[in-house]
Amino acid sequence: MLIFIARRLIATIPVLAMVAVFVFLMLRLTPGDPAAVIAGDSATSEQVEEIREKLGLNRPLISQFVIWSAKSLQGDFGESFFFKKTVAELIVQRIEPTLALSVCTIVLAVLIAIPLGVLAAHRSGGWIDRVVMGFSVLGFSVPVFVVGYLLIYVFAVQLNWLPVQGYRSFTDDLGEFLLRMILPSVTLAIIYVALIARITRASVIEVLGEDYIRTARAKGLTDRVVLMRHALRNAAVPIVTVIGIGIALLIGGAIVTESVYNIPGLGRLVVDAVLARDFPVIQAVILMFSFVYVLINLVIDIAYSFFDPRIRY
Repeated sequence: MLIFIARRLIATIPVLAMVAVFVFLMLRLTPGDPAAVIAGDSATSEQVEEIREKLGLNRPLISQFVIWSAKSLQGDFGESFFFKKTVAELIVQRIEPTLALSVCTIVLAVLIAIPLGVLAAHRSGGWIDRVVMGFSVLGFSVPVFVVGYLLIYVFAVQLNWLPVQGYRSFTDDLGEFLLRMILPSVTLAIIYVALIARITRASVIEVLGEDYIRTARAKGLTDRVVLMRHALRNAAVPIVTVIGIGIALLIGGAIVTESVYNIPGLGRLVVDAVLARDFPVIQAVILMFSFVYVLINLVIDIAYSFFDPRIRY
């Protein structure tokens, strides 16, 4: 088991290295002069030269990469040209809302999607199955921002049940935090629920046709025990896989959702940085999102071995 985990850890190193190279070259390979792009059209030659010196763009490319990598490993991503703060400070300030939104979305999606998928598989071909599959198609078809504006119109504008936008830290007021997380979490969870429910249904239906399921039923076990203890556990590997793949959808959706609900998180920070052409911030956030995605996939790889011990070998 330890050898399996060690091999998976080692396998992530080249991936992270390639991500770092891509993020570094994203600025350097921009058409034209990167310093001029950052400075804007109205900048003077002195301002452009100042930015070039500050970013080290006048050094050889290899030297730039070595210096940038060394600083990044120490958590030094430079200073934002737009916000006039260090990038690390900006990330620390904005990470809580994004982390809270992501955790609430994942928990909500898993708690809803897996039971729906199991129920649809158990009632395969019935009206429950058709409703769940229809919802899955609808969840994939409607863009996140459309869902967000519809929910705001219904529950915030018309019914006045929930706040329209903004964020309140759970350390300040837990009740207000939960109220402000409902609409963004539901908005972001819909596509996630559709994805997980669909894969759960397909995986459980496949497992229900196996011989050991018929044996379990022949022993007199109830449908609940057969579904939860035997079918769902043996169908867990593809379900866990799609949860990990969905993290990419979650990262992309968080950017849109935070903009719709005016949540001051990393997604909103990326939008502001792109509009302001603040490359140090863009580089740091993309690097962090990539690291999180690789880490989630590593955790999922390790989780496989607990659901199916054969994968270790």
